[in-house]
Amino acid sequence: MNSTGNSILKFYASSTDRIGLDLLYEYLVTTAKKSGIKGVTVYRGIMGYGQSSTEISSTRFWELTEKLPVVIEMIDKTEVLEAFYKSIENELLSIPKGCLITMQPIDIKLLKTGTSNK
Repeated sequence: MNSTGNSILKFYASSTDRIGLDLLYEYLVTTAKKSGIKGVTVYRGIMGYGQSSTEISSTRFWELTEKLPVVIEMIDKTEVLEAFYKSIENELLSIPKGCLITMQPIDIKLLKTGTSNK
């Protein structure tokens, strides 16, 4: 892996997946923030399925609660992401639902921080 550079850690799951009482994607974002991960974004898909899915999940305007695919992306230094993953690995292994986690090296072309309005 790209041990001296930056990487992107991606979690592929469902919007309804939980870890304990928390939604998985909310747990990952709040835990990453507390751990000092530089950036996290959650994307909600409009259609998808996983290896253990029995049907395709898709968004429908008439449904109030939807099981949709989500991708949680985290970008930071490779060693920071490796340490973060190791710190939550046992919890992820204990959840009843499936998920896919990948990590790839990336080249950051621009990292320009803005000013806070707060």
